[in-house]
Amino acid sequence: MKIAIIGFGAAAIGFIEQMKTHDIEIHVFEKSKDIYSSSISGIRADGKLFVSKEMGGELDVDVHLQKQLVDFWISKTTNKGVETGKSFSDPQYYKAFYSKGFLPIHSDFYHLGTDQLKEVLYNIFEEYTAAKNIHFHFNYEVKTLKIQSNTVIINQEFEFEKVVVSVGRSGHKLIKQIISTNPELVVDDTKVDLGIRFELPNHIVEDLNREMYEFKVKFKSRTGYMVRTFCNNPSGYVVTENYGDFKTVNGHSKLKEKSKNTNFAILTTVQLTEPFNDPIGYGSHIAKLTNLLAGNKVILQTYSHFVDSKRTKNLYRVQPTLNPGNYILGDINLAYPRRVIESIIDFIENLNEVVPGISNADNLVYAPEIKFYSNTLNNEYFSHLKFIGDCSGYTRSIIYATAHGHLMAQEILKQ
Repeated sequence: MKIAIIGFGAAAIGFIEQMKTHDIEIHVFEKSKDIYSSSISGIRADGKLFVSKEMGGELDVDVHLQKQLVDFWISKTTNKGVETGKSFSDPQYYKAFYSKGFLPIHSDFYHLGTDQLKEVLYNIFEEYTAAKNIHFHFNYEVKTLKIQSNTVIINQEFEFEKVVVSVGRSGHKLIKQIISTNPELVVDDTKVDLGIRFELPNHIVEDLNREMYEFKVKFKSRTGYMVRTFCNNPSGYVVTENYGDFKTVNGHSKLKEKSKNTNFAILTTVQLTEPFNDPIGYGSHIAKLTNLLAGNKVILQTYSHFVDSKRTKNLYRVQPTLNPGNYILGDINLAYPRRVIESIIDFIENLNEVVPGISNADNLVYAPEIKFYSNTLNNEYFSHLKFIGDCSGYTRSIIYATAHGHLMAQEILKQ
């Protein structure tokens, strides 16, 4: 059997790990020019691994499998170095957040660090290239899939008995093209997370960082929107992500090199109804509008100006970790829906009741920070075309994406 995998990310790796020892010819198509520039967002940016039943995706992934997959990623490092933590294992922290209306999320954390990630990815790649049945096609962008009765043709050039799409959220153009000719694939297409990246001095959250490394909470704001924290980076750095036609912000932290600031995302889940059916398009338009205002950069604003809808012109005590060439000082209110901004402000003001100093006037707010929920796709619709990882709509973390690839491979092998 010949199987094609489109996109080389966490889901693809989970899939290949199950398939590599079987008599199956595997072809991996990746639009990046080589392994060093491979755009694996979660892996490239920070390498944070979670074991939790309360976050990461819509799949039911057994916690024992999650821990096995965490061990797999750690095993690909050279010295097995990893930072660990448990969120809300201390009941006092749980009660403190709960009393102010927050829903604390239990999870175990394993942080590889950005500085180890190139090594991890390269080690996995080297192992796969040594296998005779695994073939990589870099610098190859898949633009069209022709779905026939028993095969799938890629770019009118390669024909396969099965094709597995694992392009992540950055592969939304291909997913949109597939959906346009097969709209029946879509199960749900209503959600997108709009938010900001928040940066503040370490000393304000040092006790929280020391206790659990990453705190994850949800909060139902007075607007009715659910708001949550995401991707906390103690002593970390704010970075930009390039999606090709727009840029967003993200955060990461390194195992060895540390900054004086902590950053984390604050995301508002926007769930719309008919006739809305393009969450990625909606989020992309907001990102593009923000970039347009910023001269193809991202916007940085102090928290007090964010609240008061005023353009920031000067910073005070908190200095950004993002490279100055990647942002302008501006006003995020010109690009974001007001209801989203009010939800974020409500979240921060209530969080300040638990962690004093969170709402200091000169803390930093970056935009756009957008987490795309891909359309949830029906993997039962085609027997020879499957979707795994974040592009499927079922996952939104490294471990859940890896697990989705793992489980899909097992399903195909049984068949």
